[in-house]
Amino acid sequence: MEDFKSLVEKSFSCNIKDLRTESPLTLAYIGDAVYDLIVRTVVVERANRSPKELHKSAVKYVNAATQARMIEALEADLTEDETAVFHRGRNAKSGTSAKNASIVDYRKATGFEAVIGYLYLQGDMERAVFLIKKALEMIELEL
Repeated sequence: MEDFKSLVEKSFSCNIKDLRTESPLTLAYIGDAVYDLIVRTVVVERANRSPKELHKSAVKYVNAATQARMIEALEADLTEDETAVFHRGRNAKSGTSAKNASIVDYRKATGFEAVIGYLYLQGDMERAVFLIKKALEMIELEL
């Protein structure tokens, strides 16, 4: 069975890029979607509820404050490459800011999302899911 990323690449004739030169904000952009999809998948699989209730469940995980806590808990466990991606994402100057978060949390969350995006584009979803699960356990938040 073909993995999701490979299927998309093959179906849409996407080119594999050198992730070391990819913008950290691009990595965060895709990482945000991947992280959101993981959270939504777990929330949906756990209970058959209305979309409103599903959204309320997911929001406590998909926000800058939670993501900042997650990356703080994980930082010592990141590989050298993951750490470099996190720092690039955290330090990137975006044209936007979070509505309900401090700038520090927003930047850390951007770094976290960049790491998840990097892992997804590397084709290492096993590592991405492992890090997300470990971080949630470390901050004592069950998904």
